[in-house]
Amino acid sequence: MHASFFATAKEDLVQALTTLEAELGDRDYFGGEAFGFVDVALVPFTAWFHAYEKFGGVVAEELCPRLVAWAHRCKERNSVAMAIADPHKLYDFVLYLKQKFGAE
Repeated sequence: MHASFFATAKEDLVQALTTLEAELGDRDYFGGEAFGFVDVALVPFTAWFHAYEKFGGVVAEELCPRLVAWAHRCKERNSVAMAIADPHKLYDFVLYLKQKFGAE
């Protein structure tokens, strides 16, 4: 794939993460004080933070620290901790797919 594709994809990712960070604001959860539907819908994507950093150089903790803190709060919930993908296993799976399909 062309380098400009990856640059555009990285810009889009950064824009999405900063938008989420702004929407979260200073609240504990997207709905305010209580864990809710939007949190349930978004929290699975936090498992990708490790892969974003390794593959794209996007460090979530530097870019959107409140979003990362929110992710940690969510993961303290047993229901989330039991259901969310392991970021390192997800990264390994992406490596496998890259190798299988020759995407370097």
